[in-house]
Amino acid sequence: MNLEELIATEELCERYSVEHTFIRSLNKSGLIEVVIVEKREYVHCDKMAEFEKLLRLHFNLDINLEGLEAIKHLLDRQNELKEENLALRNRLGLYE
Repeated sequence: MNLEELIATEELCERYSVEHTFIRSLNKSGLIEVVIVEKREYVHCDKMAEFEKLLRLHFNLDINLEGLEAIKHLLDRQNELKEENLALRNRLGLYE
């Protein structure tokens, strides 16, 4: 993994004015992945949209960690169903 693609968690805390414990809680619950390189914690830049979404849900809507887990699970399941629906439509198109 290229270090240029990673954002230090300290920078995230500073940029978004959040406590480091919030990021660790998200990591512990599996909502975001924190990568450790040379004893520093990083988040991959591809996961920033997900991090910002969780941040807004938590602070703007006051949703707790368990609620964030449930919402993420439902959104992931929705995306899976959309992909399955598209695949089935494509298969059906072969028979029409």
